Amino acid sequence: MANDLENLTAKAGLKEADVPVLLAALLNSSRRVERVALSNGAVWIKRYGTERASRWVSLQRMLANLIKAPFLRPSPLLGDEGMAAREMRRVAQFSAQGVPTARVLYSSGAAIVFSDVGKTVDQYLNAAKPDAAAHDALLVRCAAELGELHAKRLCHGRPYPRDMFLADGRIGFMDFEEEPDTVMPLEVAQARDIWLLFLQVATRAQLGRQTHDRAYEAWADAAPPEAIAELRKLTGFLGGFLSAARLIGRVHMGSDLRRFIVATSYLKHVFVNYRQD
Repeated sequence: MANDLENLTAKAGLKEADVPVLLAALLNSSRRVERVALSNGAVWIKRYGTERASRWVSLQRMLANLIKAPFLRPSPLLGDEGMAAREMRRVAQFSAQGVPTARVLYSSGAAIVFSDVGKTVDQYLNAAKPDAAAHDALLVRCAAELGELHAKRLCHGRPYPRDMFLADGRIGFMDFEEEPDTVMPLEVAQARDIWLLFLQVATRAQLGRQTHDRAYEAWADAAPPEAIAELRKLTGFLGGFLSAARLIGRVHMGSDLRRFIVATSYLKHVFVNYRQD
């Protein structure tokens, strides 16, 4: 490991004094995600195997098969090193398509060292709250970039603002733990991507329907027709649960339930009231 880390002085521009600091962090900590300050900035260490697999994953898979809803299938469970290998492979896949990602500087077993990408889109959104127009324009950009991503025949699996960043005026993506296109058709995974993003857009947009429309149109302008068709099916299926969700909401309207209701209602409205070419 020490010899490999020493090679980082040339590969990643680290100073020799940074090597023992990074080595100590890799060996002496067990945190899942850790920021390590170095001479020329910071790097991030991500470790797999620090959390137990949720029982919900198995139940989710059984439910998806039972009700024939492929978009609910979770990504395959892998061992710790397998999860790390998956993330590195997907980083390389996205980077090869010109999508900004954090660079993999080093890996050892179930640990990966990534370059620092700065603030997440989520942080930029929080800072932009006083300016509703700027705040919502960033949400629209997220949807547009996701559409461009889908046009490249890629899917993310968890496209939340906290897993995006800004790089030279573009939206970059990170945290590639999911690989939904291995358990469902790509177009289904892409439809799920935009639905998951709309769980954020629908409730965070300060300008309401105006922003919802702009975000959907920005995605649909670039997205493959097959993904749009699958989104129609997905929202049609989930729309069948809206009445029950609203009834539960009268008793207790949690944030997750509210996101589900607002996002699914809006996307269902799109397909009921607008022509989809």
